Amino acid sequence: MIKIRKRKSQTRRTDGGQIENPKSKIKNYPSLPKSYKKAFPFKIAATSYIFPDHIIPNVRAVGPFVDEIELILFESKPESLPTDREIRVLETLAKDLDITYNIHLPLDVHLGSHDDTQRKISIQTLNSIFNLTAPLNPTTHTLHLEYGGPADDEENRERWESYLFESFEDLKSGGISGASISVETLFYPLNWLDDIIDEYNLSICMDIGHLILQNVPLLEIFEPYHNHITMLHLHGVENGKDHLSLSKLSEPNWNALIRILMTYKGVAGIEVFSFDHLKASLEVFEYFWKKLMKLRGKE
Repeated sequence: MIKIRKRKSQTRRTDGGQIENPKSKIKNYPSLPKSYKKAFPFKIAATSYIFPDHIIPNVRAVGPFVDEIELILFESKPESLPTDREIRVLETLAKDLDITYNIHLPLDVHLGSHDDTQRKISIQTLNSIFNLTAPLNPTTHTLHLEYGGPADDEENRERWESYLFESFEDLKSGGISGASISVETLFYPLNWLDDIIDEYNLSICMDIGHLILQNVPLLEIFEPYHNHITMLHLHGVENGKDHLSLSKLSEPNWNALIRILMTYKGVAGIEVFSFDHLKASLEVFEYFWKKLMKLRGKE
């Protein structure tokens, strides 16, 4: 579960709204000791929330070292979203730094809400964000389909599912392709979404931390859904807390993750929110990957 302490908005300036020149000097943040670009047969990504700053300084600081940046847009209020000018800067940075982007859509959209007004606002929000970020050509847009009722309330779950279908029909009518959305594994069985995934050709974001917190074996999700999984959210778990360094993963979970990565071709996103956690995650990730390559006789 994502719980991040409040920081100032990533995308608003304190200098009267003046956008920084994309080629201006990078702030004095620590750098990763090496680049991981094109180091694996899949893309490695980091979040835009590594340093307590706006999105663009984070992209500048981290972009030279990874293949992709997960743009964290957790809140839908206008002051929390990039401006059109900032989108243009992000476009330039993508070219300069040789990176791509994926979008984590706001957590305050509720496509399965029983409230018609809330669903309508959520659809409008998603349409607006898709239009705003379209120039960035995101590899995917990760979406939470929250379920708020009791797991054993079948009638409530059926209503929730019917509202999801209505919402995705509205999104489709607005020109949003299901293939551009990856629904994230949350705290209910993924097979609840089977019909809607098939109907709208949705992708899946497999969040390993969420699965570990529920004691769901990682391969039990990856093996039947591997053709739909285009995004992995990777982070460690310890004492019921997730989004920690990957150094906190247990050996059985590392073994499962390595088996997944042997055939995976999508984006592997290190979904942590501090420099220390990112650095440690990338180091332990590389260690286990090199160990795998040696076992397979490739080094």
